[in-house]
Amino acid sequence: MKRLSDIATIREILSRHGFTFSKALGQNFLVNPSVCPRMASCSGAGQGVGVIEIGPGIGVLTQELCRLADKVVSVELDKRLLPVLEETLAGFDNVTIVNADVMELDLNRLIAEEFADMEVVVCANLPYYITSPVIMKLLEDRLPVSAVTVMVQKEAAQRICAPVGSRESGAVTVSVNYYAAPRLLFGVSAGSFMPAPKVDSAVIRLDILPEPPVQCDEKAFFRVVKASFSQRRKVIANSLSAGLGMDKASVTALLERAGVSPTARAEQLQLADFASIANQLDGGTP
Repeated sequence: MKRLSDIATIREILSRHGFTFSKALGQNFLVNPSVCPRMASCSGAGQGVGVIEIGPGIGVLTQELCRLADKVVSVELDKRLLPVLEETLAGFDNVTIVNADVMELDLNRLIAEEFADMEVVVCANLPYYITSPVIMKLLEDRLPVSAVTVMVQKEAAQRICAPVGSRESGAVTVSVNYYAAPRLLFGVSAGSFMPAPKVDSAVIRLDILPEPPVQCDEKAFFRVVKASFSQRRKVIANSLSAGLGMDKASVTALLERAGVSPTARAEQLQLADFASIANQLDGGTP
């Protein structure tokens, strides 16, 4: 079995396959031998469980997932890595590599075809540039998965896992909490990667909720959240007025009906507040 935490081994394999790192794809491969086993263990991978991995790179995390789970399906965009993965994962018969862009992939169909009646989790070391879009796709697609465990930039992890209503919260915090219960698991130093990025990372886990914690029109809810944080330094009345294209008087009246102070800021609101505003925007509580 290839020692994929050994930098000399990695360089030899990549050189033999003529592979060079792509900045455009945000490629930073894990080389810290302690991180991947811990991440795989925290993901929920185990007997009777199937795993969707996004961006396997050279297969360091993939190997650990294969050791724990019954089946692993790894989605890799860069076709140059396919022969590399064929070599590094040659010792496992429970892994399938799908060469595709996860943002364009029908993941519900993939799960139905690949995992039958298995419990499914997602585990991925996500490129920084596409962290939020991938996470929101995984949540918005309403996949039949129990948890999503991802490594992201430390700052993004702190934002996603901040308590809703805290100074650190943002639109992504509220959006994620609509679908899941997020928690920060552990930090990962920049030196754990090859090449090393300029910032540290962190692993987070999102436990998918059986249903949203608030009742409201979903499209209206996310319109309100996006508008509320579009000008986060301004009071909510001004942010909503600009973001929703409504005059200030109408927004103030809407907020009063929703029981939200027009002088509050978006970061101070709870999920129930955004839902209440959405219900008034949509013409009443469902």
